Amino acid sequence: MSILNSIKESIATKERFLADENNLELIQDVADHCISAFKNDGKVLLCGNGGSASDAQHIAAELSGRFNYDRDPLYAEALHVNSSYVTAVANDYSYDDIYSRMIKAAGKKNDVLIGITTSGNSGNVVNAFVEAKKQGMITVALTGSKIGKVDNIVDICIKVPSVNTARIQETHILIGHVICEEIETSLFPLSE
Repeated sequence: MSILNSIKESIATKERFLADENNLELIQDVADHCISAFKNDGKVLLCGNGGSASDAQHIAAELSGRFNYDRDPLYAEALHVNSSYVTAVANDYSYDDIYSRMIKAAGKKNDVLIGITTSGNSGNVVNAFVEAKKQGMITVALTGSKIGKVDNIVDICIKVPSVNTARIQETHILIGHVICEEIETSLFPLSE
């Protein structure tokens, strides 16, 4: 019975998310900012911790590799994929600095930073947003339903209506896939 309940709750979370039409507009806004960045020789950087780091890496791979069909690669990168960098900065400075230092080095005006944090309070993601704002980047948070520190920092905050980490993350990857699809079909439309 718990298997059925988990699946039903995942579906219910997505239905609650879909019921708020503002969420569709926010997703479109994020896609539009990413499209603009790519059209202007910019990039999309992503970050998160644990499962959210996996989601960040997954979304970056969909953009830099391919999503639904073959096309040119896009400059998207998850900031945690260099383990030597992450462990050096965590050791020499602080784990809370691992993303903000890379943003300071690589971020530029009108690039996009997507930070994924189910709580909205992950210190390293919060610090990344603070630095990204200094760089003039567009900042996007994917969070859960609770009010978090990122809410008052970012340009766009997409909140999943749940407090259950698994259900939030399942919806985050759906949002990521929809954004990737919007970007791909806009920048690389299939000829009819």
